[in-house]
Amino acid sequence: MQIKKMSLIRHMEELRRRLIICILTVLGCSIFSYLYSDKILAFLKRPFPHSLVFIAPQEPFIITLKVAIFGGIIFALPMITYQVWQFVSSGLKKKEKRSLLFYSPFSLLLFLSGASFAYFLVIPVGLRFLLSFGGSFLQPMISISKYLSFITLMIFAFGIVFELPLVFLFLTRMGIVTPQFLAKKRKVFIIAIFVLAAILTPPDVFTQILLAAPLLILYEVSIWLTKIVAH
Repeated sequence: MQIKKMSLIRHMEELRRRLIICILTVLGCSIFSYLYSDKILAFLKRPFPHSLVFIAPQEPFIITLKVAIFGGIIFALPMITYQVWQFVSSGLKKKEKRSLLFYSPFSLLLFLSGASFAYFLVIPVGLRFLLSFGGSFLQPMISISKYLSFITLMIFAFGIVFELPLVFLFLTRMGIVTPQFLAKKRKVFIIAIFVLAAILTPPDVFTQILLAAPLLILYEVSIWLTKIVAH
């Protein structure tokens, strides 16, 4: 009992140490991002062809801080991933370690693919579609805070959902799911996709479809890949 207690204490101390490293890394990267917040904000604004406004005196300052934190988290991701790996790997079996090491580069690639898909295609198309309802009588006056919330949500949402094939591949290799199970539950998953799209995207049908459509394709790709892994 005493040995288990000591092991738990060491485990918690290790978690605390790695959390502190992650927080300090995010803080350092956020300071760096603050120095280039104008360039980061210009990059995020590029899909939107109109001017943005602010509706409160403190809003530009708050937005600058948000952009700095956003950039800090993005730039700190490699260190955060490394610290998570170091913490988790001690409790994994050799087979599980090999699987995670194999999937890690693909995980980053898929996240960047999803984020790029959102930034270069979904967001510009979605914005044009939504703004078209204003017609020639209404001029868009979107606040910088609303726009920033919209674009960061879309980028992270697409980045995360593009991890779907990797998740199913990992679960298949661990023996948790099978290709037959995924094919059998296709209808259930389609419903779940649209529910997830409704949660992750702004409350309009068009952007929900833009997220749901690639998810459906990724699900079918996942079934195909899991069949290869299973055999």
